[in-house]
Amino acid sequence: MKLLEVKQVSKRFGGLTANQDVSFDVGEAQIVGLIGPNGAGKTTMFNCVAGFFAPSEGSILLDGRDIAGLPPEACARAGVARTFQIARTFTSMTACENVMTAAMLREHHVGRARTAAMRWLAFANLERFADRPAASMTISEQRLLAVARSLALQPRILLMDEVMAGLNPSEVRLAVDVVLKIRDHGIACLIVEHVLEGIMPIADKIVVLDRGVKIAEGTPQEVSSDPVVITAYLGD
Repeated sequence: MKLLEVKQVSKRFGGLTANQDVSFDVGEAQIVGLIGPNGAGKTTMFNCVAGFFAPSEGSILLDGRDIAGLPPEACARAGVARTFQIARTFTSMTACENVMTAAMLREHHVGRARTAAMRWLAFANLERFADRPAASMTISEQRLLAVARSLALQPRILLMDEVMAGLNPSEVRLAVDVVLKIRDHGIACLIVEHVLEGIMPIADKIVVLDRGVKIAEGTPQEVSSDPVVITAYLGD
């Protein structure tokens, strides 16, 4: 069953076209990778889905409801959460307090919000940091903290922007384990990633963008052997 449907979405900034007529979908509890060379328009597409940008054209349906053009807070309430390339944590606050800021969207009682925050910290294997300032955590731990905070919004779909970038192999494995747990929890994942060895083994489907245009879509095996995709990454 289709949860998210991106239909012929274009996004222009003056004379610059960042996305052109892009269409794809994400099913319930499905992991979809969104890949492409630098400047392919992946983050712009994320921003359109999450409400940070309004598409110039096209529609974005979440469970049949068009959310294109809604502000981020409305998209979050509808069931869309996202992380960013650079982990945006409140460094002077504890890990638990960081996650509570998101949990308060659904839980308006501080005690219940803290309980929810602790549950998501444990989900991301970060409970040991609950009462420590986020500034004391490594980059990989702060990225997982951002994931836990996004999950506290209780999303239907989580958009993850390069959560594995710059991590060592053991940290990539930990991040992959968390993504699989998210999928098993019934939450769909749309993941922008350059670490292909992290996303290819776990994705149900891969969508490839190049210069704002979708150039391929299919299973990881189909996409990785597509000559058009190989050319986009490696050149002629």
